[in-house]
Amino acid sequence: MKIGIDVRCLINGKVTGVEEYTLNLLENIFRFDRENQYILFINSFREPLGDLKVFEKYPNVSLKRFRFPNKLLNLLFWYLNWPHVDKILGGLDIFFMPNISFIGLSKKVKLILTIHDLSFELVPQTFSLKRRLWHSFVNPRRLCRRADSIVAVSESTRADLLEKYGLKSSKVKRIHSGVGEGFQRMDRNSKKLIEVKDKYRLPFRFIFFLGTIEPRKNLIALVKAFDHLKQLNLPGWEKIKLVVAGGRGWKYEKSIETMKKARYTDDILFLSRISNEDKNAIYNLASVFVYPSFLEGFGFPVLEAMKCGVPTIASNTSSIPEIVGSEGILIDPEKPDEIFTALKFLLCDKKLYNHFRQRSVRRALLFSWKKAAKEYLNLFEKEI
Repeated sequence: MKIGIDVRCLINGKVTGVEEYTLNLLENIFRFDRENQYILFINSFREPLGDLKVFEKYPNVSLKRFRFPNKLLNLLFWYLNWPHVDKILGGLDIFFMPNISFIGLSKKVKLILTIHDLSFELVPQTFSLKRRLWHSFVNPRRLCRRADSIVAVSESTRADLLEKYGLKSSKVKRIHSGVGEGFQRMDRNSKKLIEVKDKYRLPFRFIFFLGTIEPRKNLIALVKAFDHLKQLNLPGWEKIKLVVAGGRGWKYEKSIETMKKARYTDDILFLSRISNEDKNAIYNLASVFVYPSFLEGFGFPVLEAMKCGVPTIASNTSSIPEIVGSEGILIDPEKPDEIFTALKFLLCDKKLYNHFRQRSVRRALLFSWKKAAKEYLNLFEKEI
């Protein structure tokens, strides 16, 4: 069986949610499957910034790179459904897209499409005009109707697809994403922990947030809750800090301004960039992880933190409850007071704190890339 895979999302060298998903999923699929032939499709006029050499070690995987100007190619895909990618790759049985994008395919090739969330439909106000126009032209609804099978990364996203696009239930399958094997609990005396703590000048005790700085992540509510927490002025709490890490996204300015104008702004540390190699250590150093996002298709940082044994507070919306289960504290993202109360309980009650510290790891182990890869392979076989 010949399977084409769209890896255009990897050309920019960024490791955000979709890129992380694609890299981890494909590596695990290729480890298990040495029989089917995989052809990776990439189009980039300039040299790709992403490291695609990671796939070279698999003998049944090849990369075909094209150098069409992207704007022209997308226009051709959008207006003419041409060129047919399955044909320029030499003929395929299946074409797999791990994310929505412009594409042109012949009618005979089977299309399997992954949908991470429908945030662009449900909360369009959290997207820039440019991104809203991009989604409008890509037309995810039409792409979903063209697909032979659709994978939703959570039951929440699956429900949104069925309701919003009116798709047949049998066409949409839920396959949970996994969590990287590199995320794990570390010994408190680990040399790596000391190095990372010194590198980023991290405090001894801190509340941690990791995510893109944008309105959808609801960082402002966390800052308000932190201010409220510090105002209690309980013994020893003067040492507790808030560490915010993440790149600046759309409309980041208000979140940054809120941190600067917070009453306890001197106790807020903003890290615009942290390396992937240091993420595991920073999670382990954190006292609590808070993720008050309004909407998530899956929410990788939540799962990563839990696998590192960090007591986690997260939103009770979209996919997050099915990821966290009862092994974390769920709050209403619209109510900063609930974030404050959850933080107060965790930091004041050692027994409760240790309960969530132990249970979070157990929960995270239910999600693995190996399991996701096997479910995808079963889906590939089913389509032929």
